[in-house]
Amino acid sequence: MRSVILGTAGHIDHGKTALVGALTGVDTDRLKEEKARGITIELGFAEFVVGDDFRFGVVDVPGHEAFVRAMVAGAAGMDVVLLVVAGDEGVMPQTREHLAIVDLLAVPELVVALTKCDAADDEWLELVEAEVEEVVGETRYAGASIVRTSAHTGDGLEELTEVLVGAGTRARKASEDDLVRLPLDRVFTIQGTGTVVTGSLWSGTLSKGDRVRVVPGDHEGRVRSLQVHGREAERAVAGDRTAAALIGDGGDRELVARGGVLVTDEAWEPTWMLTCRVSMLPTTPWLIEHNQRVHVHHGTAEVLARVALLEDGALSAGGEGWVQLRLETPLVARARDRVVLRSYSPVTTIGGGVVVEPNPPKRNRLSEQERGLLDRVSSDEPVESVVAALEIAGWYGVEARRLPLVTGHPELVIGPAVESLAAAGGVSVGGRSFAASVAHEAAERLLEAVRQAHAADPLRPEAPLAAVRAGLPSWAPGELADGVIGRLVEQGRLDQVEGGVRLPDFRPDPDEDQRQALASLLNRYREAGLAAPSIEELPEDVRARPDFRSLMRHLEAEKHLRAVADGLFVATEALDAAERDVVAELGGRNGLSPGDFRDVLEVTRKHLIPLLTHFDQRGVTIRDEGGRSVPTP
Repeated sequence: MRSVILGTAGHIDHGKTALVGALTGVDTDRLKEEKARGITIELGFAEFVVGDDFRFGVVDVPGHEAFVRAMVAGAAGMDVVLLVVAGDEGVMPQTREHLAIVDLLAVPELVVALTKCDAADDEWLELVEAEVEEVVGETRYAGASIVRTSAHTGDGLEELTEVLVGAGTRARKASEDDLVRLPLDRVFTIQGTGTVVTGSLWSGTLSKGDRVRVVPGDHEGRVRSLQVHGREAERAVAGDRTAAALIGDGGDRELVARGGVLVTDEAWEPTWMLTCRVSMLPTTPWLIEHNQRVHVHHGTAEVLARVALLEDGALSAGGEGWVQLRLETPLVARARDRVVLRSYSPVTTIGGGVVVEPNPPKRNRLSEQERGLLDRVSSDEPVESVVAALEIAGWYGVEARRLPLVTGHPELVIGPAVESLAAAGGVSVGGRSFAASVAHEAAERLLEAVRQAHAADPLRPEAPLAAVRAGLPSWAPGELADGVIGRLVEQGRLDQVEGGVRLPDFRPDPDEDQRQALASLLNRYREAGLAAPSIEELPEDVRARPDFRSLMRHLEAEKHLRAVADGLFVATEALDAAERDVVAELGGRNGLSPGDFRDVLEVTRKHLIPLLTHFDQRGVTIRDEGGRSVPTP
């Protein structure tokens, strides 16, 4: 069964609650004060099932101007809005403000119901319809269906139902495979059950027993039980009106309130800033100026913020521009979310916008390149959005788990988008993704670091990985260097060697002075045989050379010398001959002592023990509790 959130909107006393009651049989005014005053004060909820495969979760909002805050909380997450206009009165102030709010929130579909049509004649209703068409025509909902109804007589309800089903069918279905997000519009306590939170499940699938967090505040808990549209359920999917009984800190009534968001994924985190593309209402008398204080409505939350203009001048009626909202209380948002902006005092709706950066760096002005990238983040094409988000992140990259948040696209499409990114040259490594442009620049920097390492030490057969990684900015994650180095090796642009990497055509190239020094050193070790000097025992003038370490590494890399212990090298031919002698003289014998080997090798104990340890490592000898044995060749 397809679940769609249907919300009402419209002026006070235009019959929203009566119409919902006529459609669903539910009186959504549940408070004593609401029944006593005859007006809706708080959000009301009902279920409207049509046939066997369509279900509306109905959110009935207050119409009075004093309760616009509650109205915006209810409008957040709507798939279809039912704009109610009394046929005997026509368009009124809250009709216009509610319409502006749902337009700013970009609710996908809108249907207009003319109510109380039994109290007006056709000529008057035609005038009202013309006015409604004119007002709605100034929004994204131009051409929306208008249905004449009467909750009192039942006229038009069948036609309205058909129109609503059509609108609900066209509305974009939220992804059940996306991250779970449930903005809370009610929090209350039931004896024997505990704390219950309710809301319209914006995305994902929430199941009984799930570990959850309520953020901001990061209060952890577990779903003890679930209800969907008032019935016990094992799970709720995107579009369901959901009630969850919580246990744990998340179930502490003192810590959790409307405006919080129930999530399951660790990637969600609160933010104190939002970068937004803002549109001002064409009829507002207000300006948005730098450092102006505003009310920000997001989901079911309302917070105060200062506006940091990223434009050169103030934003006036009908204008658009980039701003950064510096929040006084943190929110939990993702890219592509909608916000409504209301003036600080007196409070009235002045504009709204779309979130492009949910956790941005602090910005003052935008370059043309940054504007272009921010526009691309809002693209409906996932690959385009991911690429732009990674370009903005630069050397930092983006954690793979946060890509659904920084692009606003569901998890379901992020994986294929990242794969396409990799094919185009991007890098994903260590749970973090980087743009192709960043990967390309990183590759050039790393190759240059290898060239510099070769130039600085032409005798060394490899560039140490630590020196190569230092070619990237210090703030770049280490995963980037390793991922790009791996790709360069796969492409044949670098060779992986023990201890580091090198350019494919690089070979150590000693100069004449170094060749003489190498020959002298090698001759010294060859003459010493197995009784080779340790590094400390070499002459001071030899060890004092600036390139002494490089000379020794070169002799080892060219397999002229072999390290048998720390600081002790022996000529390779001497070691090979010693191994042959040990096998020839002692092969097949067990329980051998060091003295047995000294008779063969003719060295002092100072050299004998390191040599035996070396032979153990190479498998020439085997050491056990009874001594050493030499396998038969």
